[in-house]
This record gives sequence, structure tokens and C-alpha cells, in this order.
Amino acid sequence: MSLERKSPVGLAERVASRRSGKSGVASMEGWLAPGTWRRVTFTLPRGQARDKAREWFERFPKAAYMTEIEFWKELSDGRIEFTIRRLPSAD
Repeated sequence: MSLERKSPVGLAERVASRRSGKSGVASMEGWLAPGTWRRVTFTLPRGQARDKAREWFERFPKAAYMTEIEFWKELSDGRIEFTIRRLPSAD
């Protein structure tokens, strides 16, 4: 544990650097800031859409990640467009 003194100004600078992405920690490309919903949109034929949704619910269980189909619609060509959202709570 560090013995460095932590001041409110130092804390504010650390928080600001994390928010701006300058913390030096590699970020996950394509994802939003920690604590925000993670969304992915797919456009697939009906059978593949069902399989993809099932895969996401198995990988990110609703109990741990609050995974849900946020939006879906059937396109004129029969494909399904859907958005899955989840929290990064257990990442």
C-alpha cells in the first residue's frame, strides 16, 4: 500500500484522467465507459438471430449482467434486427 498523501485535488485529477481515457489502462475497443450499458446490434435471418440471442444469454446471464433484448423488429426481407444490452457488472 502506498504511503503517498491523497488530496482532493489529486483525486479529482485521477478521476478526470480516467474519464478522458488518459489513465494509461488499455480500454476495450468498441465499448463505452465503465458502468454504462453495453449494446450490440445484429441483423440476421430468424434462425441465426435466435441462436445469437441464446448464445448471449448463456455467455452473459441475466442475473449477473441484466442482459435483455432492448429492441427488435422484422425487416421486409424476413431478417430480424435486434439490439442486446447488458451491464458490464461482472466483466
